[in-house]
Parts: sequence; structure tokens; C-alpha cells
Amino acid sequence: MSLSTIKFSGTIECKTGLHIGGSKDNLKIGGIDTPVIKHPITDIPYIPGSSLKGKLRSLLEIKAGKPNICTCGVCDICKLFGSGDVNTKNSITRLLVRDAKISTKNTTDASVTEEKYENRIDRKTGITTKGSLRQIERVPEGTIFDFEIVLRVLTEEDNKLKETVKEALNLLMNDYLGGGGSRGYGQVLIQYKIE
Repeated sequence: MSLSTIKFSGTIECKTGLHIGGSKDNLKIGGIDTPVIKHPITDIPYIPGSSLKGKLRSLLEIKAGKPNICTCGVCDICKLFGSGDVNTKNSITRLLVRDAKISTKNTTDASVTEEKYENRIDRKTGITTKGSLRQIERVPEGTIFDFEIVLRVLTEEDNKLKETVKEALNLLMNDYLGGGGSRGYGQVLIQYKIE
């Protein structure tokens, strides 16, 4: 078995506010109820590779009509992401998804986030319920992240998986990343080159 790689690198631009949840360990009085994930040293938001990879896999599985994580070990999804079952043939993942960091292409302070207030409305009465107001922290629209995805090519047949990665990235642009997608969060524009 020989190893070569195909690299997808580019940018993820937030077309709407983005919320990928972080830790509430330091919740302060009057503070944000649901913060975004931030680097523990720089305190700058980022997109975890695990969040991006999980969303790409989920979208491909939904399109393929697979309601649960596939463990067959032979489909393109299992080849890309691993089968999740070590006893299955081809359980090795071929897709490495790195954390996406704030890009130097941003025109605003990279540490800036926005607070969005939301409330719940009782569907029977049509009235906001007491105590339902919450603050959501989001990465603002227009923020750009640099990303890198590496496809490990273990066999000649793996070269065709490049098309599956492209399909997953296109599916993501028509869906959402992070939480709150049904409320308008997480729409992204992805631009990349393949090396």
C-alpha cells in the first residue's frame, strides 16, 4: 500500500452568523448563555475539524438515504470517513479535516463576535414565555476562515473519492454549518483549490 494525498485548501466565508458551541465553564452573571468555541489561548473563534468533518459525512449519508452512520466499509462514505467498526474491511479513514482558523483576509478584528437575543414563543398562546430570553454568541456574517482537507489516497481507486469530497462541500453550501441552521445561522460560501 502506497500513500499519496490530494489537498483541498481554501476559505469558508460566513454568509450569516455562525454558532458552533463552546464551553460554558466561565459563565458570568449577565454573560452569554451559549458561547461559540474559541481557541483556549488566543480566545479567537475557529471551526473545529470534527464539526466540519461530521457535517460533511452527515450530508453525504442523508443524500445516500442512510439514516444512521454507515459501517459497511465498502461505500465511498465509509472509505472517506472510516466505517466506525474496526472489524469492517477498509475501516481506515482517508479524510483528514484540520481545524479552520480565522483568515488574515478578514477586514475586522478576528476576536469580534456578536450577541443575538432569542426567545421562545408558546405555540398555543403565541406569547413569549417567562424566562425564555437567551443570548447566543455568533461569529458575524462576513467572517472568513482558512480550511484544509487532506484526502489520503491509499489505492488507485481512491482517486475517485475526490469527487465525493467536492460533492460534500457543495452540499454544505446548500445547508448550514454549526447550530441554529433552521433559524438562519450557518450559511457558508466555500471556495477552494485542489492540489
